[in-house]
Amino acid sequence: MSLPALVEPAAELSIDEVRRYSRHLIIPDVGMTGQKRLKNAKVLVIGAGGLGSPALLYLAAAGVGTLGVAEFDTVDESNLQRQVIHGVSDIDKPKGQSAKESIAEINPYVNVILHEERLDNDNVYDVFRGYDLIVDGTDNFATRYMVNDAAYFLKIPYVWGSIYRFDGQASVFAPSMVDDAPCYRCLYPEPPPPGMVPSCAEGGVLGVLCASIGSIQVNEAIKLLTGIGDPLVGKLMIYDALEMEYRKLKVRKDPNCALCGENATVTELIDYDTFCGAISEDAADAAADATISVVTLEHMLKERTEGTRDFVLIDVREPNEYEINSIPGSVLIPKGDFLNGSALEQLPADKPIVLHCKSGVRSAECLAIVKGAGYADAVHVGGGVVAWVNQIDPSQPTY
Repeated sequence: MSLPALVEPAAELSIDEVRRYSRHLIIPDVGMTGQKRLKNAKVLVIGAGGLGSPALLYLAAAGVGTLGVAEFDTVDESNLQRQVIHGVSDIDKPKGQSAKESIAEINPYVNVILHEERLDNDNVYDVFRGYDLIVDGTDNFATRYMVNDAAYFLKIPYVWGSIYRFDGQASVFAPSMVDDAPCYRCLYPEPPPPGMVPSCAEGGVLGVLCASIGSIQVNEAIKLLTGIGDPLVGKLMIYDALEMEYRKLKVRKDPNCALCGENATVTELIDYDTFCGAISEDAADAAADATISVVTLEHMLKERTEGTRDFVLIDVREPNEYEINSIPGSVLIPKGDFLNGSALEQLPADKPIVLHCKSGVRSAECLAIVKGAGYADAVHVGGGVVAWVNQIDPSQPTY
């Protein structure tokens, strides 16, 4: 089902613009009118990372007249494997500024507006207002729910995408355009339990997957802006890169949706961090009085070497992560072994237990399991390997 174009056409294209967009102009479905609509469009891209990079580059190349970039982070070397809008010379530069410079190289006719503050309940409405369409490239559930809710309240359609390892998803949420169209909460009424779905920083992502999903998002954006084709409204596109398989599922509006349902309970922005939870309640309780710093761990390791202290240091990351870097003297027992109970058989009954992971989230979850099994003196390392490399041993690589 095609939808009315989101944007009215601009008055004209310059001679230079006609030359630049000629391959669009000769497509009957796009033509001069469609390209003028793109020129007149204002699109906000949230994030200049894995999904935002290809989205921004292709939206700019397509001739979208105004691009907003909502990004507060800086470029890190680990970003370059997939965030193709940045280069080596951009390391440590604000991502928004790096993206703006790359867009200027792609298309100097695009007006770029930077929003370099972290999106939150206090500023999200101000950032979103004035845009015709939002392309969501966020990588955490709290922000996704906030984007969905704010876009719904402001009646702005948005294109959503998600990536993890070899799998990607994409959809269009546009209740303001189609009466029975679902929102993100219709698809995912509740966030997954804390700690159950690793982030890309913990689980990884195939770099080229970002291009696959990001280009789908741009494709949907162009269709919505120009009023051509059949957008992914009420549909979920699922991509499996290993099997090279695309599947399309129907997504129906949930009459009981907390946001867009008949008896909505979410009528304003909520506390999204609490709603999604960084870690489970059990993990937070377990870690409340059982978290040590990497500096404390360094002293403990020295005392263990001197024979004045004994304990077992357990790394709960995955084997491939352990190969990248490790804290000396640690023993690898992945988090999955704690979840299925097999790790408990490997724990000594006569020594204190110290757990760590990459950042402290997974180790806190494992700590709750260990304490529940009776190891009352167990602790975990706040900040994990990231803090160890940053504060104790910068000779090791980060990831």
